[in-house]
Amino acid sequence: MAIQHTARGAERAQRRDEQYVWHPWSPIDAAGQRVMADRARGHRLWDADGTEYLDASSLNSTCGYAHPAIVEAAARQLGRLHGVDLSAQSHEPSGLLAERLAGHLPGGLSRTLFTNSGSEGVEAACLIAASHWAHRGRPRTRVVTFARGYHGSTTLARSLSGLPPTSHAFRDPLRVTPVDLPADHRALRAPEFAPRLLADFATAVGGDPSDPPMAVVVEPLLNVGGGAVLPPGFLRGLRELCDTHGTLLVIDEVFTGVGRTGRMFGFEHDGVEPDVVVSSKGLSGGYAPLAAVSVQQRVYRTFSEDPVLGGLRYGHTTSGHAVSCAVGLATLDVVEREGLVENSRAMGARLLDGLAPLAGASGVVDVRGLGLVAVLELASPEAAAALAGSARHHRLLVRQQGTAVMAVPPLTIDTDAVDEVVARLSAAAREGGG
Repeated sequence: MAIQHTARGAERAQRRDEQYVWHPWSPIDAAGQRVMADRARGHRLWDADGTEYLDASSLNSTCGYAHPAIVEAAARQLGRLHGVDLSAQSHEPSGLLAERLAGHLPGGLSRTLFTNSGSEGVEAACLIAASHWAHRGRPRTRVVTFARGYHGSTTLARSLSGLPPTSHAFRDPLRVTPVDLPADHRALRAPEFAPRLLADFATAVGGDPSDPPMAVVVEPLLNVGGGAVLPPGFLRGLRELCDTHGTLLVIDEVFTGVGRTGRMFGFEHDGVEPDVVVSSKGLSGGYAPLAAVSVQQRVYRTFSEDPVLGGLRYGHTTSGHAVSCAVGLATLDVVEREGLVENSRAMGARLLDGLAPLAGASGVVDVRGLGLVAVLELASPEAAAALAGSARHHRLLVRQQGTAVMAVPPLTIDTDAVDEVVARLSAAAREGGG
C-alpha cells in the first residue's frame, strides 16, 4: 500500500496511529503530542504535513538519517543474505563486526555476543556474569548498580533500576543493591563528589563479605535517570573497587557508546578497562536492531565448564542478524572516515557553550553535558515538559527525562545546525517554555 503524502493522507495517518498503535513508554492519553514522521535526511526530519524539524531527540542517530553508505550497505546485504540463526550457522558480517569492535576496545575485550537490543544485551551480560561465577564454583547472584540507572525494559534488565517507571511484579529473581546519588545532578559532576560516591559503592559492594556481588553494572552517564554527568575519576575508582573485591565491572554503553560522549566509549574518559561492555544504539545508528555484549576472554573461557551445554545458554533467532551486522560495519566505517568521535567532542563543546547562558534564567537551573549530550535541568518535570513542547513549536525536537530536557543530535551535525539548536532552544526557554 502506497503511503499518502497529502494533507488528507496525513490526517488519516494520525487517526490510524491513535486507533491502532500502542506506543512504548508513553501515557495512553498522549495522542496528538507526537510528530508523525514521514521522511528524514541528515539531522532534519519532516512530518506527514511537510513541516521540517531539526532533530535533537534521537538517542541512536549516530550518522544521521538516510546516510547513503549505510543505506547501500543494508540493501546490498539484504539482497545477498538477510540472515541465519547463529546458533546453527554463521555469516561473515558477524565476524567482521566482532573483529572491528575488538579493535576499538581495550585488552582482552575481544569476544562479542550480538543481540537485538540494549535491553537484551544487559540481560545477557547479567546472565553471563552469574554463569561465570557458577562455572568457577563460586556462585554469586547479586548486582550493585545506581538506583537512578536505567538498563532496559526486559524483566531482568528493568530490575536493575529503581526509577518508578521500571517497577514491576517480578523482581525477586535478581537481587539488586541500589546506590543513591550523594548529591543533586547539578553538584554531582564536580570532582569532589567522586570519593563520596565511591564510598557508597564500597559499602554496597563489600559491606557483607559473605555475599559478594557478581557484578557492578553502571552507565558512564545516567541517561533516563535525568542526564546525570558523573564526576571524573569515579569509573577509575570503581574499577579499583571491583578488583579489590573480585567483582566483574559491567559498563552499559547502550546510549553512550560509539562516539556520543566525545570518545568512542564513555568509559574511556576515565581510562578504565571493563570486564563486560554492552553497546547498542550508536552501533547501528538506528538503521537496524543491534546490540553487542563484548567480554574479556578470561570470562568467555569459563563457559567451556558449563555442565549442560559447554557454552552460552542465551540467544535469539535473529541475534547477530546479517543485515544488522552489515549496518554496524557501515556505521563504524562512517564514524571513522568522517571523524565523528572528534566531531561529537567539538560540536558538543560548541552546543554547551551556546546553551550555558540559559543557566539560572528562564526556569533553567542547570546546563551540563558530555560530548553531544546537552542537558537543561528545570525545576520540575512539568516545567521540562513545557520546555520540550515549546521547542517543538520552534521546530526543534528534544527529549525529556524527568526534570531534564536533553538535546542529543546526530554526530554528523555541523556548526550551523548546532547554532540553530541553540537559537531555537533559547527562544523556547525565553518564551516561557521553562
